[in-house]
Amino acid sequence: MERELMGLKRDIVVIGGYGHVGGAICNALSELYQGRIYAAGRSKEKAERFCANTGGHVKPLQLNVGNVIDMEWLSSVKLVVMCLDQSDTAFAAACLRSGTHYIDVSANGTFLLEMEKLNDVASVSGATAVISVGLAPGLSNLLVRQARNTFEHLDHVSIGIMLGLGDSHGKAAIEWTVDSLADTFEVMEAGERVSVKSFTDGRTIDFGGGLGKHRAYRFPFSDQVMLPRTMSTSSIATRLCFDSHIATSLVAFMTKLGLTKFFRGKFIRSIVVKAFEKMSYGSDRYALKVDVTGRMDRENKLMQLYVQGRVESSVTASMAAATVDLVYRANLPVGVYHSEQLFELLAQDDRLTLAYVQGQQETTTARVWAEDVKYWSHIK
Repeated sequence: MERELMGLKRDIVVIGGYGHVGGAICNALSELYQGRIYAAGRSKEKAERFCANTGGHVKPLQLNVGNVIDMEWLSSVKLVVMCLDQSDTAFAAACLRSGTHYIDVSANGTFLLEMEKLNDVASVSGATAVISVGLAPGLSNLLVRQARNTFEHLDHVSIGIMLGLGDSHGKAAIEWTVDSLADTFEVMEAGERVSVKSFTDGRTIDFGGGLGKHRAYRFPFSDQVMLPRTMSTSSIATRLCFDSHIATSLVAFMTKLGLTKFFRGKFIRSIVVKAFEKMSYGSDRYALKVDVTGRMDRENKLMQLYVQGRVESSVTASMAAATVDLVYRANLPVGVYHSEQLFELLAQDDRLTLAYVQGQQETTTARVWAEDVKYWSHIK
C-alpha cells in the first residue's frame, strides 16, 4: 500500500483479484474507483501481469490469506472483496474487527452460516459485511425478495438454474460443482427440514426466452438454506441443469446408479474436474427461473421471475461490483447481511440495477454492468 494512504480508509482490495471472477470485478471497479483498486493474491507475478493489462488502473498486491498476516495494511482499506474459498472465517473476522467492510462471493452454505456469527464483531467495529453475492446465491435471493415485496405471504419457492457447458467457468466453481454432485443436504418443506440427495427429484422447468424446457435436479445451492429465514418461506427447492439435455441426463443417470460417490476420490475427482474444464460443446448461456406461490389480495397467485444472459462469471462479477459500489457509497447498517436483506433489484431501461432503499425518500442505486442480461416477470 502507498504510505501516503495509510490511516485513510479509501482502498478496495479484491482477493483473488487476478482470477476468473476477481479480475472481472477489478476491471469493473477500476472505472469507478481508479487508483483505489488492488488485485491481491499469492502470486506477485500474476498480480503484476494482470494489473499491467489494466493500464495501471488496478494495482497489484501480494497477499496469502492462509498465512499469518500483519493486518496493519487494513488501516488504509475501506473494503475487501473475497473471491477465494476459505476453510474458516478468521480472515473475515480480522477485516471486520478493523472496521473494514467485507463482501464474499462464496456459494458455500456452511461457510456463509459461519459468516453470520460475525454479526456482533461487525456491529461493534462499525463495519458491514454482505454475503450471498452472485448468481445463486445472489440474484436468486433478490428475485425472491421481489416476490416477497409483492405478496402478503410466501408459500413455496422453486428456483431453477441452467448453466452453459460452453461457458468458461473458474476452476474453483467447477470443483465445488463436482464435489456437490454426491452431497446429501437439508431443505425446508412445509416448515419441516427434510434430507434430499443431490441430482435427484427432477422437475421440468420452462426457462422461457427461447431456452424452452429443461429437466433440472436438486442441488445444494445455499440460497435454499438462507431464504426460509430471511424471506419467511416455509418451502423452497433449488434445482440445477445444464444447457445440454444429454449432459444433464447423464449426470442424473450416474447419480441413480450411485456412481457420483466415486467423484469424492482424489484421482476420479481430478479427471472429472479436468473434463468439465475442457468441455467445448454447449453454449455460454445461463438462466435463472424463480416460481413463487403466495397470497396477494386474499387470492392465491403465482409469480414467475426470469433472468437470462451470457457468461455466468460476468453476472457474478457484475453483481459483486454493484454491491461494492453500494457498500462504498451508501450509509448501510452495520452487521452481517445476505444481499436480499439489504438490497432490491430494479429494472431500468432494460438493465438491472441494484438498489438500497433507505426510508421513503432516499434510494442509492448501482448499475449491473453485465451485458446481455434480460430480466422479466409476471403474475398469474
